[in-house]
Amino acid sequence: MTASDKAPRNNDLIYGLNDRPHLTATVFAALQHVLASFVGIITPTLIMGGALGLQSEIPYLISMALFVSGLGTFVQAKRFGPVGSGLLCLQGTSFSFISVILSAGFMVKARGGGTDEILSTIFGVCFFAAFIEVVLSQFIGKLRMLITPVVTGTIITLMGLSLIKVAMTDIAGGFGAADLGAASHIALAALVIGTIVVLNRVDVPFLRLGAIVIGLTLGYGVAWLMGTVDFASMPEVPLVSVPVPFKYGFNFDWVAFVPVAVIFLVSPLEAAGDLTANSMISRQPVKGPLYIRRIKSGLLADGLNSAMAAVFNSMPMVTFAQNNGVIQLTGVASRYVAFFIAGLLVLLGLFPMIGAVLQLMPKPVLGGAELVMFGTVAVAGIKILAEAGLHRRNMLIVAISLGMGLGIAAVPEVLRELPQALRNIFESPITVGALCAIVLNIFLPEEFIELEEDDFDPEASILQVMENPDMPAKGEPAPSAAVAQLNR
Repeated sequence: MTASDKAPRNNDLIYGLNDRPHLTATVFAALQHVLASFVGIITPTLIMGGALGLQSEIPYLISMALFVSGLGTFVQAKRFGPVGSGLLCLQGTSFSFISVILSAGFMVKARGGGTDEILSTIFGVCFFAAFIEVVLSQFIGKLRMLITPVVTGTIITLMGLSLIKVAMTDIAGGFGAADLGAASHIALAALVIGTIVVLNRVDVPFLRLGAIVIGLTLGYGVAWLMGTVDFASMPEVPLVSVPVPFKYGFNFDWVAFVPVAVIFLVSPLEAAGDLTANSMISRQPVKGPLYIRRIKSGLLADGLNSAMAAVFNSMPMVTFAQNNGVIQLTGVASRYVAFFIAGLLVLLGLFPMIGAVLQLMPKPVLGGAELVMFGTVAVAGIKILAEAGLHRRNMLIVAISLGMGLGIAAVPEVLRELPQALRNIFESPITVGALCAIVLNIFLPEEFIELEEDDFDPEASILQVMENPDMPAKGEPAPSAAVAQLNR
């Protein structure tokens, strides 16, 4: 049987978008969605809290991340007027915002701000920035003309690459650790990474989907056996977390706002792609009025859910892509499953003990998973760039934008002569790289470069012939003679 023969069966749905599965199937599917997304929801909060020294607040912040993910998922699936896609798509905390939120937090911390001021600034800035996506959701077509794939790919690549340092610091033991780089830290991280790699090579889809969860659990267990996890030091937390709007206050800072606003320019395009993929898997149209309305409504929900997340003390949210794989695995695309997912997440979010246990996770264990996740973000950006086509114009945009963004991160002293306000804005590699990519994309003329005879690359031609023996390479005669020569 060929791959093409198998494809239709793999894409068959047992329950369509508006079907109501029986209770057992619903609960089973909902649990798989929660397991697939749990790490993605809580990890950004763990990273932010750990990096900014907010350990006492991490259990509550994790609870709120789970709580608002449940509310956001319900809004997306249920649809309230023009808000919500009506699809089985889970809302979760976004990795895309980690670097810019850390920049905002460190800026407040550098001027002597305490925990409340750091968090009030972060959530205040995120609240206002979320309305950028609310507005752009109604003009997604025009936004695509400005934020092209080469811009999106560059920004996403920068996001991943700029976070690698965070992952490696955690692998070594965490910022300020007395035994930074100890062999035991490296071994724990290697165990987590190795587990994720091995499970991604098995033929059991459920194990592949749960690879990161399993890797973290195994690493946590081994760390406990090694004596590096002390549950006696678990912080005292209340039995139930009560969601309090703007618990830490409300503050706004223009300097912190700009980098976050830049990411909100890009996130609608990423979310539109995830919603399109979800529509395809759910056997819904991917063109026409219904599709356009669904995308606009989904993006509107994304923006409003991010604003709601800020109100309830959590980072911005996006539509999770990994749950599309769960739909394919289970064959259940019913949006009614999302109501159970939402209920489970809200329930988990009401108990801060979960966050307290996760807070004790050793940094090397978390760092191993971070390295995989952040590297995956960077590769996703590279994939977008490759699909956009790396001809001369795009290569110039990517080269300058990545060079500027990573260069600023490596040598921040280059901004020393700028006024303090501008220095704070441009210290973010995401901001610098994104602005470079957008400006260059506008002012460099679009051109489609064809290889001339003088540009013929014999090495590339041979590779093309080896991969496609029946198709002649550009500028070459039919490949039969070349193939015959290679086969001898």
